[in-house]
Amino acid sequence: MITRRSWLTGAGALTAASLTPGWAQASRALTQRAPDALTGTVFNLDIARTPFRVDGRRDEAITVNGGVPAPLLRWREGDEVTLNVTNHLDVDSSIHWHGILLPFQMDGVPGVSFPGIRPGETFSYRFRLRQTGTYWYHSHSGLQEQEGLYGPIIVDPAHHDPVGYDREHVLVLSDWTFLSPEALFNRLKTNPESLNFNHRTLGDLLGDMSEDGVREALSDRAMWGQMRMKPTDISDVGGETYTYLVNGKGPDSNWTGLFEPGERVRLRIINASAMTIFNFRIPGLPMSVVQADGQNLQPVETDELQIGVAETYDVVVTPRQDRAFTIMAESIERLGYARATLAPREGMTAAVPELRAAPLLTMRDMGMDHGSMNHGQMDHGSMDHSGHGGQSGHAAMAMEDSAPVTHNHTEGPGVANLNMAPISRLDEPGIGLEDVDHRVLTYSQLRSLETNPDLRAPGREMQIHLTSNMERYMWSFDGVRFTEIDAPIIFHEGERLRVSLVNDTMMPHPIHLHGMFFELVNGGGDHKPRKHTVIVKPGERLAFDVTADEPGDWAFHCHLLYHMHAGMMQVVSVRPGPMDQSGHGGHSGHHQPEPAAMDHSSHSGHGGGHQGHHAPAPEPEPAPTHHNHHSGHHGGGAQ
Repeated sequence: MITRRSWLTGAGALTAASLTPGWAQASRALTQRAPDALTGTVFNLDIARTPFRVDGRRDEAITVNGGVPAPLLRWREGDEVTLNVTNHLDVDSSIHWHGILLPFQMDGVPGVSFPGIRPGETFSYRFRLRQTGTYWYHSHSGLQEQEGLYGPIIVDPAHHDPVGYDREHVLVLSDWTFLSPEALFNRLKTNPESLNFNHRTLGDLLGDMSEDGVREALSDRAMWGQMRMKPTDISDVGGETYTYLVNGKGPDSNWTGLFEPGERVRLRIINASAMTIFNFRIPGLPMSVVQADGQNLQPVETDELQIGVAETYDVVVTPRQDRAFTIMAESIERLGYARATLAPREGMTAAVPELRAAPLLTMRDMGMDHGSMNHGQMDHGSMDHSGHGGQSGHAAMAMEDSAPVTHNHTEGPGVANLNMAPISRLDEPGIGLEDVDHRVLTYSQLRSLETNPDLRAPGREMQIHLTSNMERYMWSFDGVRFTEIDAPIIFHEGERLRVSLVNDTMMPHPIHLHGMFFELVNGGGDHKPRKHTVIVKPGERLAFDVTADEPGDWAFHCHLLYHMHAGMMQVVSVRPGPMDQSGHGGHSGHHQPEPAAMDHSSHSGHGGGHQGHHAPAPEPEPAPTHHNHHSGHHGGGAQ
């Protein structure tokens, strides 16, 4: 086993609580708001390496102000905040404010929006808060996010909060490895299967033969072999490698949040993992989903939800019984879980559910014939999704995103599969949740609480393909890794456009756009959900509409850290000036002079970078008045 620092043998005197910030420790008092947040308008944050324990096992972490997670930052809509970030590491670092609207020079992506923070230096981020909701922050340098550099943000409304609650708890979900992140990535590059501990056996084959017939079972195995994949390739890294954390605590430490029976408890759930999609539930407690990615929603009641890396959900629960409830966040491949407890008193516990059977990929996930194949328990084509609610994703696709799929992109060793018949899967709850006996949230159910701020129809559409060669651990957009791109994706300031994402791979990808919120095209009319991150399922095509109202260079990437590190990243450049309507070729959708070649030399941790516009740091930003950023007093429709 490769450990991160051999000198940790002297760190045994530190307790687990010594590195857990106050807000993330078990609640000690019956207070409404999350305790021990950093508040105000000026913040001093110090990045450093610190010894760390996970369920009693020693390691070290990259911390902010000495804790994992980093401090909870509590801001107020309309305030201008200044964050002085000092780097005490021996390598460059950075902080990205995930989901926060700000000038692009403050976005914190080395090589794209700023140079990074060199060892011993301080960088001052400054921006005015134009939104409300639950967000988070993390390093965008190298693999530092995997090592503990992440923390939560709450932006309180200046006036009325439409979500009613009596108490709140912040739940930061994450994954921890005792391997160095660099060693883990090297193992993935050398042998991507080395960290997949879910393998089908001879017994599974015999069972398939009995259920489906010998010919179909052998044909299925042959097809998987031809694609050099396994139906158990749900995630690259699972519970055999990771320990899953809630607020920096492993399952054995059992983080506990208190309540009084009958209270409405708001849970602000943040998936700050490097690589883990979680299935989140609280057995015995229905959840009312009131916010996604910081944006207020028309409440939807459910029993479970799948939360992608970098997504956030706010839910309200009302425990009426004087007993404990287990918070269960099961990893998508079901080899591990993060666990916490809601209870009226400290020391109480509830039964922890057993891990459910590992899910399997199907032909549907290959992007193959979706209507005629029968794949037993995973036959999505004939599934009744009424239990999950919401409009059919297929109907939403037919109505709103009917442009033909094209593959006008680079092919080669980095593109092992082309999805010729992608479908909408917005009404599906996520891999492994198709046949559970309770309600599961789907994207098709989400509706913005307020009317979308920009109701113009898109003026143009672009398609972006998610591509890979999984056997060689190559990940990219349109067959081009980030180190090889020579031009950004161009948006024009003020334009309204539709972006269609086509997943040519057989894994789900949480795709994140910096700097702007987009409306997910899900049949929601003028109440489409507004998000900054969306999971694109295998074999899926989905679309979002976006208003290009934030000039500058913005990162656009898969938020699975090692996929981004391997190349699934691009830059969206929002450029001032009118769009030339004479052409619609490529990503830009128009004919523009070719931009300068991109410089990949300084984007630490992604194999290169892009220097952006080299614009000077902005002056203090006045309160914005753009119509498409605000709706109502609390900013719920504008973020």
